[in-house]
Amino acid sequence: MEPSAQRSGECSAFRRLREAGLRPTRQRVLLAELLFSQGHRHVTAEMLFAESVEANIQLSLATVYNTLNQFTQAGLLRRIGPDGSRSFFDTNTTVHPHFYLHGEDTLIDVPETLLLEQMPEPLPGHEISRLDIVIHIRRKSADT
Repeated sequence: MEPSAQRSGECSAFRRLREAGLRPTRQRVLLAELLFSQGHRHVTAEMLFAESVEANIQLSLATVYNTLNQFTQAGLLRRIGPDGSRSFFDTNTTVHPHFYLHGEDTLIDVPETLLLEQMPEPLPGHEISRLDIVIHIRRKSADT
């Protein structure tokens, strides 16, 4: 990356963190650059850690986990847990459906608009706080 492009990314990440109410520490800025410089995407902590190693950024996996959780709490990311054992972090925080590809451990956005005709009523004394739609799919077997 050219120095001017890197500075631009740093400024953008710095500003994004400030606007979310987060102190722009070195680690947060570096991880924000990795996360948000490639458009909307879905990453796990392990994926982002591998990207940081490849970019020669010295961070622990625990720091990556903590930072992703802080970004999520600040509204910069949306956590999606399609199978209960692993979390993906989505840079697109709007409500939108996902496909989870079993056997490939991949989360992707559903390309079509999904219409939900009516939301269910929440239980008495509760309110709906968010909506996640994850459609689990797998590849067809060769004999079908």
